[in-house]
Amino acid sequence: MADLKTPFHDSTASSFVLDNLRPSVSRKRSVEGPPSPPKRKLSHLEPPKTFNAIKRPQFPLKLQPALTSSVSSIADSRNPLLSPPKPAKLRRSTSLLTPAEASQTDRFIPSHRNSTSNKLTPQHESPHPNASPQTHIKAQTSKIYQHHVAEACGLDMNSRILCYRPAPPERSKPLSVFSAVAHGTTAQKLPSSLRPSLASARAKKIPTAPERVLDAPNIVDDFYLNLVAWASSNLIAIGLEDTVYVWNASTGSVGLLCELPKAMLVTSLRWSEDGSYISVGKEDGTIEIWDIETNSRLRTLSHGTGSRVAAHCWSSHLLASGSREGTIYHSDVRVNDHLVSKLENTHAAEICGLEYRGDSQQFCSGANDNLVAVWDARSTSEPIFKKTNHRAAVKAMAWCPFQNSLLATGGGTSDKCIHFWNTSTGARVNSIETESQVSSLNWGYESKTGYEIVATHGYPSNSISLFNYPTLQKTGEISSAHDSRVLSGCMSPDGTTLATVAGDENLKFWPLFDVRKKAEKESLGNEKHMKRLMELR
Repeated sequence: MADLKTPFHDSTASSFVLDNLRPSVSRKRSVEGPPSPPKRKLSHLEPPKTFNAIKRPQFPLKLQPALTSSVSSIADSRNPLLSPPKPAKLRRSTSLLTPAEASQTDRFIPSHRNSTSNKLTPQHESPHPNASPQTHIKAQTSKIYQHHVAEACGLDMNSRILCYRPAPPERSKPLSVFSAVAHGTTAQKLPSSLRPSLASARAKKIPTAPERVLDAPNIVDDFYLNLVAWASSNLIAIGLEDTVYVWNASTGSVGLLCELPKAMLVTSLRWSEDGSYISVGKEDGTIEIWDIETNSRLRTLSHGTGSRVAAHCWSSHLLASGSREGTIYHSDVRVNDHLVSKLENTHAAEICGLEYRGDSQQFCSGANDNLVAVWDARSTSEPIFKKTNHRAAVKAMAWCPFQNSLLATGGGTSDKCIHFWNTSTGARVNSIETESQVSSLNWGYESKTGYEIVATHGYPSNSISLFNYPTLQKTGEISSAHDSRVLSGCMSPDGTTLATVAGDENLKFWPLFDVRKKAEKESLGNEKHMKRLMELR
């Protein structure tokens, strides 16, 4: 095999290839023909002898000595009195390049360094200032225009491109990874083997087994219900058919809170912000408020719907709840006439997701009609915006803890997507295709990778996935976290542990995140001398 660094010269075919790739060198040596006629000296004081005599330009020409023969040929070709020389017959040259010339070129890129094709000739000069606009536009593609632009930009017109140089050092990662990151390509579009690993950068490794498992017998396997809640006082409530149990995560003790009459199902659970009260949504459309300290029921809220309450949430003394018909009710738990507002004609199916923002200025709702609505809590006549990007029921909803206007929503089996919304503008800012039903979303903080969002999945994977934000790269996954679809997930008050419950009748605890290094705000429920935010009567 021939050495790639040596030009071809051993065969006729090789000489032919080399000759064709260097037309300017070979042809200049092989052209045969009559010598160029002597250059005629024209003077602007000498009148032309014929009507077609050559006209001298109105401005001086600055020609290089090397172009004398070329200029003479051009001038003679324009003079009808002088017959142009007959074109010479080209023949293939068998001459080889000198070593000095060979070092300046290669096999594939022709060298024009000694050619006159890049030189400026009279026909390449700028047009006269009084010329037509079309002439000036056409002149922009000429050599003189390119020369002026190159000179202004400090470029060398004779510099060669694509010449052989030492190979650059190999990258530690494939080029597609770097180009994807540079152009903002989301990590989930890349093969897993090509993704930059944020999982390896995590200080806290993803567990392969739960830290603790509690039995949850007879839990209702219904995707639309919300049957587990974790209070700021570190108490976990879980609804098992018609009963509610409370487990103390600090002491490990468990107790029965209530048992509903007539085998009525518990459909949703939620703690107040201070962890002192728990609301129990029921199958008949009513909501019971319980005092956790006295283990007593304080009151029952009824809206006369008769349909189950699958989702509700607290904001100070206000309680928002959704009905199976798609209506949202706001109640003030401090007064007898508790109904504050009634939001209709937005959702056409059961409300299965409700969340207040951290500052209580906005709240969001998701329903089985695949609709996401964001509301202004101060003016609840109409939603700020409605989004129909999901293709399945929207149950999973989570407000970002470090950016108030960022909301994450997850869709059901036919959707399998997580969308991120800017609630100030209504724009969708990011999306993740999870390839599985999304049943809950929670935010967490990792000391090395920053903020992450954790999603629990139902069909078909029954897994737990973690994604970094805003890169959206998957930082971890717990495959087959349960033997059945994960129904709900909630985060501990310190933001480190995720509790999940599934149709396999297990309540599992997963340590996933770190405690933030910033000044930690103690939960209101942990302050012994805390003043209660509301008074029930």
